[in-house]
Amino acid sequence: MNTIKNFLFPMLIMGAFFLFATSCKEEKIELPTLSTEAVIDITDNTAKSGGDITSDGGAAITARGVCWGTNQPPALSDNKTSDGTGTGKFSSVLSDLSPNTTYYVRAYATNSKGTGYGTVVSFTTRENLNLPKLSTTTVTDITETTAKSGGNITSDGGTPVTERGVCWAANNIPTISDNKTVDGTGIGEFSSILSDLSSNTAYYVRAYATNSEGTGYGNIISFITLQGENMGSFTDSRDGNVYKFITIGNQVWMTENLKYLPNVVGPKTGSDSVPYCYVYGYDGADVTAAKAIDSYKTYGVLYNWVAVVNGAASSDANPSGVQGICPKGWHLPSDAEWKQLEMYLGMTEEQANSTGFRGTDEGGKLKAAGIMAHWTYPNTGATNESGFTALPGGYRKLNGSFDQIGYYGNWWSATESDETNAWYRSMSYNGSDVGRYIYAKQFGFSVRCLRN
Repeated sequence: MNTIKNFLFPMLIMGAFFLFATSCKEEKIELPTLSTEAVIDITDNTAKSGGDITSDGGAAITARGVCWGTNQPPALSDNKTSDGTGTGKFSSVLSDLSPNTTYYVRAYATNSKGTGYGTVVSFTTRENLNLPKLSTTTVTDITETTAKSGGNITSDGGTPVTERGVCWAANNIPTISDNKTVDGTGIGEFSSILSDLSSNTAYYVRAYATNSEGTGYGNIISFITLQGENMGSFTDSRDGNVYKFITIGNQVWMTENLKYLPNVVGPKTGSDSVPYCYVYGYDGADVTAAKAIDSYKTYGVLYNWVAVVNGAASSDANPSGVQGICPKGWHLPSDAEWKQLEMYLGMTEEQANSTGFRGTDEGGKLKAAGIMAHWTYPNTGATNESGFTALPGGYRKLNGSFDQIGYYGNWWSATESDETNAWYRSMSYNGSDVGRYIYAKQFGFSVRCLRN
């Protein structure tokens, strides 16, 4: 009997402790679990979707609906509906959409933990055949506060065009409820002046035309206003390419990657002693054909380090004194000159002298803002407040292939590390800092030049 008591008593104590611990343990709350309903009933300006919340995550659902936009993934900061509370299925109506436009939509549900999302679903609104058909004219004559654009209306949709012009905004889908010009009536070409713009700011513009059925829009074009007296442009006399530049601190930098292409080879050809030039995505030796590639027009040329210094010796002086492949009056930045730029933007001297990705937001201040500016989502921290407008041109790898366009931008310095390696800078789509690394001279990287 004593043996049974000796066994049961500890077991009772342990059981009581377990019940007490369980009752005191706080229930863990997770984000809601849900899916996005297929998009149906699509018109030129509306659509229907919804969601199915299968778990509230352990806390009440206080808000639910769908969110949508033209970039993915959409978030609550974009357009959204509010469709009640609680779990289960719900329906949502998306409104005020633009005709013939691709959108991304996903369901959302919010509890005390935060907001959970369903899968992203894409759809394209229908074209309204009764709306005017038109295109947007290229943006020109850009200043700090003004720019010039316009449109060409090729069809009035069956009823007269009573108003036309361009609309613009800092978001990527401008409408006539944003800023707009009014430039007459009828079909045909017209010009528009955009005014009261902010300096060094990215804008999106498109032409519009209104008839009795509604308003039709042209294609969207993005541009960046100039930054006062700190900006300008020059022409490379060697090939006629025009480059913009900007003053950052005491340095004057090109705001575009170098496009000078004296010759070209495919990515399988490499050397750390023979100069080679590459165009991302092109495999051949025809300079004219290479220049027709979209990557050349946007991101410029990739060079091995030998081509970059163009016969000059390595330099870590400030200024480097190495013209290299840069135009007359300009030079290749040394590692020290890159550090000067980084420290001007806020990096400490200790950070500037270290290797790897370092600093905090200096890369964001250098990267072109937004994901319509060619960076892959999420383009972390990109503000381009410096005006440098860094773009992700990718690189030519040692294995004879191209890689990482849209994800990474890499730029040579005039400073070598040893006979086969040199210093360069790197920026990424998912970081706001700046990388300082040593890589093989055989790699193909981009070039930014500094004014003498």
